[in-house]
Amino acid sequence: MDWFDADGYTWGRLFFTRGLAALYFVAFLVAFNQFRALLGSDGLLPIPDFVRAVPFKRAPSLFHWHYSDRFYAAVAATGAVLAAATVLGVTDLLPLPLTMLVWFVLWALYLSIVNVGQVWYSFGWESLLLEAGVLAIFLGNAEIAPPFVVLILLRWLLFRLEFGAGLIKMRGDRCWRDLTCLYYHHETQPMPGPFSWYFHRLPRPLHKVEVLGNHFTQLVVPFGLFLPQPVAGIAAGIMIVTQLWLVASGNFSWLNWMAIILGLSVIPNEAYDLVLPFGAPGGDKDTPAAFMAAVLALAAVVVVLSYQPIRNMASGKQKMNASFNKWHFVNTYGAFGSVTRVRREVVVEGTSDPTIGPDTEWKEYEFKGKPGDLRRRPRQFAPYHLRLDWLMWFAGISRDYAASWFPQLMAKLLRNDKDILKLLRHNPFRDEPPRFVRARLYRYRFTTRAQRRATGEWWERSLIGEFFYPAELVDR
Repeated sequence: MDWFDADGYTWGRLFFTRGLAALYFVAFLVAFNQFRALLGSDGLLPIPDFVRAVPFKRAPSLFHWHYSDRFYAAVAATGAVLAAATVLGVTDLLPLPLTMLVWFVLWALYLSIVNVGQVWYSFGWESLLLEAGVLAIFLGNAEIAPPFVVLILLRWLLFRLEFGAGLIKMRGDRCWRDLTCLYYHHETQPMPGPFSWYFHRLPRPLHKVEVLGNHFTQLVVPFGLFLPQPVAGIAAGIMIVTQLWLVASGNFSWLNWMAIILGLSVIPNEAYDLVLPFGAPGGDKDTPAAFMAAVLALAAVVVVLSYQPIRNMASGKQKMNASFNKWHFVNTYGAFGSVTRVRREVVVEGTSDPTIGPDTEWKEYEFKGKPGDLRRRPRQFAPYHLRLDWLMWFAGISRDYAASWFPQLMAKLLRNDKDILKLLRHNPFRDEPPRFVRARLYRYRFTTRAQRRATGEWWERSLIGEFFYPAELVDR
């Protein structure tokens, strides 16, 4: 049917599904690499303890039926293999029911991880990945045209992502309204990237231009997604460029890349044909009636579930990121409703000295992503997500954010726990564990141009105070 099939968007579907599969691969890889230290049976917040306290009906997950570290690893590995096969195009070549099944399994496996992930999985981009994953189930395979209804649902998701972020900024921190937030943000964001120092050192008038551009992109441009082409494609293109600017300026896991691939689904074949040297992919077989019925049922569900996100966006007490159901479907999104003015970093140290005194030699642990060594330039990790590093940023804001896991982290460092140490860049006690550990709170600032030339340092810091007083194992 002409009204159902979107023959002119086969490139957009291809780029979206392959991009989404790549992000699923990254997400499952992160889960596989980090779970033992964070969520494993002997992790900082063990999954077995969580599933005993929280019933399945509140947090649906395969791990309510069975949990072992080996089973979790198998779930993450299975998801990564299916995602990799989808990136390579294998899933697209399967019969339609099997293509849908692969996407469903990817969603179900990752939902199982997110719903037991506790604070380590408390980020809006987890729900964003899951919601996009549900929509991908109904995009079809290479044999049929993408359903126009689902493409509209992808635009509705992108609209909520961008417009929700714009609203939360205008309602939140005053600096978004007086255009000064980027005086601070590049320096105080959770995990700066390799170019963040340069972004921070841009002239202040240009920072105000950045904020104005952000407001335009998030509060005006999203409405263009629902207008006829080429307006919708131009709106998506503006969003893609803005998101690439954010990719260059920091590390925000796969948040920016999700917005980019959603934007790619909006651009029609005619635009891609101008730059791609080969014709658009096929999709010329008739769409099965049962598939059409499933798509229309999906659309009805989205319409019903959209009530809460719309109500949230219209509310003066807007939630920044929230999932209104346990399936993480049709959520509300937002980012940086407030911007911290001062960067506080928790620096973890240990010593082998038998007693604590003025002459005690303390050695610092280095994390992979968060600032520590003043001479170490920030690295690019996104879309890979360093979960411990991100939570350390929150710990610097308030001890309360780390109360449930930070003491356990320090205890594990006293034992040279191999799983925890895999999440760190440098352990100064490789031969034997430290006798004492402590954590101190510092204020970090980017150096000036003159300081960088003179010292080679990217950061300067000053001590604020103690975060975690020296501790040792009582059973040593």
